[in-house]
Amino acid sequence: MAEKLYHVDSYLREFDAVVTAVSESWVTLDRTAFYPRGGGQPSDQGQIIRDGESFAVAQVKTQEGEIWHAVDRKGLREADGIVGKVDWQHRYELMRTHTAMHILCGVIWRDYGASVTGGNMTPGRGRMDFEFERMQRELVEEIEEKINSEVEAARPVTADVLPREEAFQIPDLIRTKVNLLPEGIQEVRVVEIDGLDLQADGGTHVANTSEVGRIRIVDYKSKGRINKRLVVELED
Repeated sequence: MAEKLYHVDSYLREFDAVVTAVSESWVTLDRTAFYPRGGGQPSDQGQIIRDGESFAVAQVKTQEGEIWHAVDRKGLREADGIVGKVDWQHRYELMRTHTAMHILCGVIWRDYGASVTGGNMTPGRGRMDFEFERMQRELVEEIEEKINSEVEAARPVTADVLPREEAFQIPDLIRTKVNLLPEGIQEVRVVEIDGLDLQADGGTHVANTSEVGRIRIVDYKSKGRINKRLVVELED
């Protein structure tokens, strides 16, 4: 299995690796900084470069435990040494967005005790569903003010990997209504916003909430009797 460099350093933009397998226009590497689609976060994009020849990476996925990179054409071969370059603008927008979603989740869990029932994101925009019976403009404005206070608080954001048994001793580790962690996973990656939020997560994040910038709640709607959706956007 590939070494997951994106779990060690979300700010890593370039890395060396070796091609370990090729299947049509998909390749695996012995190590990668490209984040594969998952957990509501889209995959990274970028380039794989071999001896000055560039192959565009359009998407990245996990399949049967391996991380596969879709390149725009054939030509890469097993054992090729390559340089991977992550599309930084795309990655950083997703990092900011993902951390914004954790700020939103942390505030709503802390202040309203509502579980997450679903979520998704694109660069600079995300939606999250919560177990609320009602959602009114006054409450939305209150939530928006609170999440931006957490941005301004400049809280450090850190990640750690814990043994499964130790991780599940943490109260409220799983904020989703359904525990999505497979039984076979023996180590759990946790992301903490200091003083606000701590939960299991495999995505990429900024190092401090101040990097997120102002968050606007641009839409809210009912998705069921006790299921309400909030849509957020980040200001540039």
